[in-house]
Amino acid sequence: MTSVTELKERHLAATAAVNSLRDRLKQKRQLLLDTDSKLFPSYSFFFLIFLGLCSSCRTCKSARKDTNLVWSDGSGLQQDLTSLEKNRIVSASQDGRLIVWNALTSQKTHAIKQPWVMTCAFSPNGQSVACGGLESVCSIFNLSSQTDKDGNLPISRTLNGHKGYVSSCQYVPDDDTHLITGSGDHTCISWDVTTGQRVSIFGGEFPSGHTSDVLRYEIFTGLVVSINGSNTKMFVSGSCDKTARLWDTRIASRAVRTFHGHEGDVNTVKFFPDGFRFGTGSEDGTCRLFDMRTGHQLQVYEQQHGENEVPSVTCIAFSRSGRLLFAGYSNDDCYVWDTIVGKVVLNLGELNDSHESRISCLGLSADGSALCTGSWDRNLKIWAFGGQRRVI
Repeated sequence: MTSVTELKERHLAATAAVNSLRDRLKQKRQLLLDTDSKLFPSYSFFFLIFLGLCSSCRTCKSARKDTNLVWSDGSGLQQDLTSLEKNRIVSASQDGRLIVWNALTSQKTHAIKQPWVMTCAFSPNGQSVACGGLESVCSIFNLSSQTDKDGNLPISRTLNGHKGYVSSCQYVPDDDTHLITGSGDHTCISWDVTTGQRVSIFGGEFPSGHTSDVLRYEIFTGLVVSINGSNTKMFVSGSCDKTARLWDTRIASRAVRTFHGHEGDVNTVKFFPDGFRFGTGSEDGTCRLFDMRTGHQLQVYEQQHGENEVPSVTCIAFSRSGRLLFAGYSNDDCYVWDTIVGKVVLNLGELNDSHESRISCLGLSADGSALCTGSWDRNLKIWAFGGQRRVI
């Protein structure tokens, strides 16, 4: 028979084990910059240090409407870069310029003239940037190349093969030699950057492909192709046909699965950090979370508006832990959603010096401590999480 003393010892041991697990969980959450969403609204003005127009903030000025931006370490891939290089951002704008910024100083390090550029991407090693637009090609620039006599950076490689505008491009994680593009010709293409040749074409004449643009130009706002960081053979695409489709680069002839549910164009897609789920944002004003293994819709993130006042979702990004979903909207709101309970915990659009027009793009830094948003008000703003990172 167990004595009282033995029971007390077991109780103490169990308590110690629970406390140890609790401490380990706390350390893990701090590493992921996660937080308790219940505390978010109560100290949001202190938790987010925005980079705006006041002396303690930073704003990167762009000449016209920004359409896309990417952190140099946006997928947590450039582990070999210096801290300065990790704080670079590349933005694409309708003014015909591709700009690389130093996010710490808000200074431009490169300004590349490229007409009608709609999308951009950093290579995993941070040495090159890719962009595409209405010229229906994807251009690669080596940032280490010498400029010409007019100060322009020469194109190091042109990827030619789409029959419509290039609406999105993304390098394959941990691979500087391959990227995937999405286009208005209803297809996605996998490219070998070294040779400039197409590796595979996804969609188009295949019956399981998209039946409309892989995002049309008029509403282009963010990534419409998202590559799985856990399994780089898989990627998801969004389209004006109101669907998202999962692709396996080893099986180009057909989509692995088609995801329905949206009632409007799918403007943006992004994989969840665990690689098993992905999020979408749509013209119907909702964000949705899907399980790529089962095809089921797991959650809908929707704010109540008047019948004729529903703003479209233009861009999304997940926090490192996946607990938070950042979503930009056409009415200049930028909601922070709790992905578990499906409620808004903060609206960046209501803070001082927030954007004054449509949010067109957003991206999270690799360490999860800073969010950059771009808008039709011609500004990029960097929002930093208080207590974690002093500058961004």
